[in-house]
Order: sequence, then structure tokens, then C-alpha cells
Amino acid sequence: MRAVVHSQYGDPEAVLSVREVEEPHAGPGAVRVAVRAASVNPIDWKVVSGAMAGGRPLAGPRVPGADAAGVVDEVGAGVTGVHVGDPVFGLGSATAAEFAVLRAWAPKPPNASFEEAAGLGVAGETAVRVLDLLGLRTGRTVVVDGASGGVGSCTVQVAVSRGLVVVGTSSPANADFVRSLGAVPIPYGEGLADRVREVLPDGVAGAVDTVGRGSVRDLVALTGDPGKVVTIADFGAAELGVQVTTGGGDAGPRLAEVGELVAQGRLRLPVAEVYPFERAAEAHRRSREGHVRGKLVLVP
Repeated sequence: MRAVVHSQYGDPEAVLSVREVEEPHAGPGAVRVAVRAASVNPIDWKVVSGAMAGGRPLAGPRVPGADAAGVVDEVGAGVTGVHVGDPVFGLGSATAAEFAVLRAWAPKPPNASFEEAAGLGVAGETAVRVLDLLGLRTGRTVVVDGASGGVGSCTVQVAVSRGLVVVGTSSPANADFVRSLGAVPIPYGEGLADRVREVLPDGVAGAVDTVGRGSVRDLVALTGDPGKVVTIADFGAAELGVQVTTGGGDAGPRLAEVGELVAQGRLRLPVAEVYPFERAAEAHRRSREGHVRGKLVLVP
């Protein structure tokens, strides 16, 4: 099969190429899909660059990608409720390829294209997970730092669907977009806590950091409890008592919730741009530059 591959760490332009590699197959508890689209997430370019390797060399050729949408063509042992030919989206590994194995999935919403559904795996599952960790009741307030990005915009919309009052940080250029998602927009950066207090003088019940820009201390000050702050990007924040999450647990129900919200028209994740596999390096570079509104998507 054709896949995006890198055999060493480095800048995407220098190390990413499209090559023929062996097809994967669905093991127990997994499904294989014929990939129609795969998204690019920040973790992808971080891995390709070697930033996550801890100085260890790459063991061999590797295909990036952590989520995709496609049509099931193999069902592993022990899997029920899904059949060959079903359109699904979900989480896996090595998804920037013509075939990929998913470890968690949900039916593709009928009102979403494959390109749109491809970005729902990582962003949507993460949004549901961080809000579950906060456990906020209807009517409570939550701050989402980085509200215009993929994870941030999903988090805002899931929070709104749960009846939460949301303040979302973004650049001024993205304020209208954040407002359209149902959040009160405020600029990110220095002085964040003071700007939030102007909008919510009674404080906030919870906060989510999606970007790791150094906002965690402000978010702790706003909530008054580090346990009511969750970050997916500031890995040193655990020493403050903040909840740091990178995944775990049964992702299937979270993906199902995301799919239902999309089908109901209560969650949308716009596609910023679609790239063929041959332009994967360009997509990685744009992701690394940041300030992308919506998802970057690769197609075979």
C-alpha cells in the first residue's frame, strides 16, 4: 500500500515521503479501514521532528497519523457491532496510509464527509475526555484556553452541549469564530486571569489548557483548585496538582458521543485544508506554525 513514511527524525520537508509499505491487518479487538482521509495533529509533527523521542534514534520506517475515517474492510477477532463496508471514524496508529488499523471507532455521521470525520478522532475524543475529568454540572463555567484550534473548538462545543457556560481564549482574529461556537471570546496571553475575571467576576468552576502556552498558573488562580484544571499540552503542570491527560480508558463511548453531536448538528469541526499524501510535509509544516482554524487533512 502507499503511505506517508519517515525513516529518520527531522524537518518534515527533509524526512517525509510517500512509499510502498506492507499493509497492516486487524488484530483482536481492532478493525482495519480503507482510509478515505486522515488528519494531521500537532503530535504528528512533534513525533516526526524527534521531539518526543528522548534522544533515541528511530528504529525503522514509520508511518505517522493517529486518526482517520474510512470504510471497514477487516474485522478483528472479538469485535462486534461493526461490519465490513461500514463507514467509521476513529483512533489508531499509522493512519496516513491507504489502510490503517483502528483501536477505537464510531459510525461516521451521515452529515459529515470523510474529510470532516477524519479530524473527529483525536480532537473529539480529547474534548470529551477532558470535560469528563472536570465533571462539571450544567450551568457551571469553564475556560477553554486555545478555543479556536481543533481540540479547543471541539471542547467548547461539547461543553455547550452539556449546558456549561464557556469562555474561550484565542487570537483577536479568531474571536468571531469562537463566539460562533457558543463561547465568550477573550484574547489569550499575559493578563489572562484578569480578563476572565472581568467577564466572570464570580470565578470559574473548571478550566482546560489545550495549547501549553504557559496559562496553567492563571487557570489555577481562576479556579482556586489545581484539580479543576486539565491540560493536554503542559506536561510539567502535574507538579502543581493539575490534571495532565494524554489518553487512556475506553475511547469508543467518547467517539460515539462525538458522532452523535455531529449528527445532531451540535458539533462541527471545519476542515482548514485538504492535502494529498504527496503534500504531507506541507500539512505538517502548517500545523507546526499554529493558528490553524479547523483541521488539516490528508487524502490518499
